[in-house]
Amino acid sequence: MSSSETEPSAEHQGALPVVAPQLRALRRRAALTLEAAARAAGLSPAHLSRLETGQRQPSLPMLLALARIYSTTVSELLGETVADRDAVVRAADMEPTAAGGWTYWQAGSPGRGMQALRVHVPYGSQGDIVRVHPGEEWLYVLQGRLRLRLGDTTHRLAPGDSAHFDSLTPHRIAAQDEGGVELLFVHTLLQSPTATLCLGPTPGETP
Repeated sequence: MSSSETEPSAEHQGALPVVAPQLRALRRRAALTLEAAARAAGLSPAHLSRLETGQRQPSLPMLLALARIYSTTVSELLGETVADRDAVVRAADMEPTAAGGWTYWQAGSPGRGMQALRVHVPYGSQGDIVRVHPGEEWLYVLQGRLRLRLGDTTHRLAPGDSAHFDSLTPHRIAAQDEGGVELLFVHTLLQSPTATLCLGPTPGETP
């Protein structure tokens, strides 16, 4: 099993009770077998099965991968529904969601070609996850300092710094300081049946 699959069990992480049935239903709606969906997400069929039965909770990178594979959004995977796509998202309406140690808030409307999030990444959380997928990503550091690995280069970003990159470039995000980092994050929702976000740690690398 790769490091990208070693997620905390439901009993050790905040429960997201709607995720398991949504994952199963959306996979079936996409007419994908468990094996095909797992292969596209870079997971083993056994691990995806545990996600679908609630025995494991998905990380945010896993949710992003599955959203692309199932042609949907993280909001729908989490069972969130919005009657109308309002142009304005009020701060009071942004409910925090925990996934894989990250906390994030939806900062944009669902069903769009881009997804906007406000994300808090704690120190030491998801620092070993390397992601690769079609599209583009843009991030802006609000608080704390961020360590961004793009290909073979490591960048350190301070508040006010931003990055905009082709997300086919292997990349990983980690908080540099113990207080964690908070950032704005926008990514394109391009679909690809061969997209793989979670590739595990880069050989020889430490978070």
